[in-house]
Amino acid sequence: MVQQQVQRPSGRQADRGQALGLVVMSIALIGMVVVGLASMASRLTQRSQAQNAADAAALAGVTGGSPAASTAAGRNGATLVSFSDVQGGQGVVVTVEVVVGDEHAIARASSEP
Repeated sequence: MVQQQVQRPSGRQADRGQALGLVVMSIALIGMVVVGLASMASRLTQRSQAQNAADAAALAGVTGGSPAASTAAGRNGATLVSFSDVQGGQGVVVTVEVVVGDEHAIARASSEP
């Protein structure tokens, strides 16, 4: 019985192709981080836009009521979800809730001193 001896490459030839796996994994990891950061940036932008729209709607609602609050929210890219106004001793206190995308924001404004 004759046995054939398989010669294996030595030195650098034995390591060929090892870096390819690391490069592919690194690129995949960087891609996942970029997608995660983009998603987080989008949510933060929506949250900021929702809060700005809620603030504007509450201020508009103090003098113009629910229609003015709804218009102000719409002009700021939001939808008015709820509006309440309570007459106080010296003015009115308005509370609004708006939504932009998946983000909700609540704001309160008052005409009281």
